[in-house]
Amino acid sequence: MSERLTVHDNNGRNIYDIVIEKDFSRLKDELLKLNIKEKRVCVVTETTVDSIYGDGILNIVRETSKEAYKFVFQAGEGSKNLYTVKDLYTFLIANHFDRKDILIALGGGVVGDLTGYGAATYLRGIDFIQVPTTLLAQSDSSVGGKTGVDFDGYKNMVGAFYQPKLVYMSTDTLKTLTDKEYLSGMGEVVKHGLIRDREFYNWLKENASDIMNKKDECLQYMAKTNCYIKRAVVENDFKEQGERAVLNFGHTLGHSIEKFLYEIHLHGECVAIGMNGAAYISYKKGYISKEDYEDILNTLKLFKLPVNENRIDVDNVLKATFSDKKMEGEKIKFIVLKEIGNAIIDKGVSVLDMKDALYKILGEE
Repeated sequence: MSERLTVHDNNGRNIYDIVIEKDFSRLKDELLKLNIKEKRVCVVTETTVDSIYGDGILNIVRETSKEAYKFVFQAGEGSKNLYTVKDLYTFLIANHFDRKDILIALGGGVVGDLTGYGAATYLRGIDFIQVPTTLLAQSDSSVGGKTGVDFDGYKNMVGAFYQPKLVYMSTDTLKTLTDKEYLSGMGEVVKHGLIRDREFYNWLKENASDIMNKKDECLQYMAKTNCYIKRAVVENDFKEQGERAVLNFGHTLGHSIEKFLYEIHLHGECVAIGMNGAAYISYKKGYISKEDYEDILNTLKLFKLPVNENRIDVDNVLKATFSDKKMEGEKIKFIVLKEIGNAIIDKGVSVLDMKDALYKILGEE
């Protein structure tokens, strides 16, 4: 049940390992490999995750470090901002953290992104470790070194590319998630199959029942395959200058929808809605067939993910897309499917194309 993948830099040098285990039984050994005996370590987490795993992880850290601390902030996307980062800085300063010390991000994507950004900017950069506890974080956000926080409602508008020293995943943590949280993660999982691995996409459909029931073998295989796909894309483009942008399939419209509906839909759900729009544009441009487009929608629905949303204002969503990080000059680097399993960057997607896709999302032709 144990898996280990190594992420390399552009020159083939090892940067960090991704360790996939069923539980946290090997976390102590992995921490010891990082020589943290003489370091202060701060576990950064949020209230919900802290109530389940906080003390247990803190005890492991106490056994492996010079001093162990825990910083806990309020759960939810609403905490993913510079105010929480400021509180983290204050905590680290008060406890005399210096450049040789280390942070551990224990939680989902909000915790990982915020902790990574805090680590990247505190004293111009200290080490951090990702311990993702949600499917969304294990399949996507914990791997690749993207860190950041939201700003004035815009997703991840402030951030940095900053690689962790280790990513440690316990697939058992997925069994503590609500169905909504777990299935939100399937938005990113399905996305990985669509952009780079048709065989994995087909496997997801064939094993939907076991995935929904969180069978150990499925959780392990999903984690491993997602990490292989993410690693392959990231290693070729660490700072999203080219190929890495394909990971944003469904995100241009999805992020803009999330800006207005974050209290209703989780991130992966907004990505699923955005993938409806992106797949529709792919179909209208003649890249994929109508049958493929409908199959994508049916696959998302198989995992109880939303594909339509009638509470959006088309003009407001369109306006938000032009404040998106994926803009290049006056053009959006829109990600479409050339075929299932092969995503490409298309700078020729027009405002009219996106408007048509949003009306499709609304349920209108």
